[in-house]
Amino acid sequence: MAQREAEVPHGDPGDADEIARRAEEALVRKLRARSLSVSEARQVLRGQDLDAARIDDVIDRFCERGYLDDALLAEHLVISGIERKGQGRVALSRALAQRGIPRDVVDVALGDLPDDDAERALEFARTKARSLSRLDFDTALRRLMGQLAHRGYGGSVAMTAARTALTEASLGGPTSGVRFVESD
Repeated sequence: MAQREAEVPHGDPGDADEIARRAEEALVRKLRARSLSVSEARQVLRGQDLDAARIDDVIDRFCERGYLDDALLAEHLVISGIERKGQGRVALSRALAQRGIPRDVVDVALGDLPDDDAERALEFARTKARSLSRLDFDTALRRLMGQLAHRGYGGSVAMTAARTALTEASLGGPTSGVRFVESD
């Protein structure tokens, strides 16, 4: 094996091609596990000993093939953040930025969102208000506002949603007992 290494001159283009091939395979493995932003893909490739030009080539090819698409990823993360996590705009923006998605792409993804943070905050607050019923109103309000703030809802939106949900829960509002929802 040592003799084989001696036969291949250092810096041989064949070595560079092999390194690039392995780097692409590593990136594909990562993409099988979860979607990556272009920034995250660059990080994966930097860890594979590729030079900047080769990294750009790989990124370009993966973008052309549709394997990397920051706009589509941002759209999916926004939908997931709203539907599964009940996040507000601030938390969504922070999550997208942490994934390395460019600011202009984040702005477009959040710009497509309906402006219903107050409604989503109230919906989330209603689900949590019952579990806080054993606490005094002020303590429950602080905790619920903290939970809302953690999900990215601003101060006034969080305060209004928390107060409304706690008042409804203590007065037997919409969250007490059985709720019937009209379906289409």
